[in-house]
Amino acid sequence: MSVFCIGVIFAFIENSCVAQHMAIMNDLKIYEKLLEPDFCDDVVEKINLFNDNCQPQIEILDCG
Repeated sequence: MSVFCIGVIFAFIENSCVAQHMAIMNDLKIYEKLLEPDFCDDVVEKINLFNDNCQPQIEILDCG
């Protein structure tokens, strides 16, 4: 029973806006160091998904 509860809590945290926001902020820091265009595209996709479902909105990167 306790394994199930831990799984439910983990699933909630993993899908929460707060966790997504923290992950994106971490990805932005990584991108600032790497400046990889493919990584930028991945981060932009994550930002778009986040902005569709959560607040506050995160500014989209210019991968150009």
